[in-house]
Amino acid sequence: MENKKFYDLGLKESILKAIDDMGFEEPSKIQAEVIPVLLAGHDVIGQAQTGTGKTLAFGAPILSSLVRAEGKINSIILAPTRELAIQVNDELNRIAKHTNVRLLPVF
Repeated sequence: MENKKFYDLGLKESILKAIDDMGFEEPSKIQAEVIPVLLAGHDVIGQAQTGTGKTLAFGAPILSSLVRAEGKINSIILAPTRELAIQVNDELNRIAKHTNVRLLPVF
């Protein structure tokens, strides 16, 4: 696999700015493989070690594709535990930092 950069993956500029703010320079393997597929509108099942950026791998394409409609729910992400729901919400808030998307964990 060639060394891709996040800007090669098709994400919105606001998402790329947040990823840059987080200090990431190159996507992990799971991110490089999953992001373009999700942005193309396809479903994905991915598996990777803890700490490889799976939340960014699925979250960045979701946030990059959202069109905010006031009072409408655009996406629901299910997590098996309260703690993981909070962790995913915190990470997605970092990724959505330069957008007008509002996130809320419900448990």
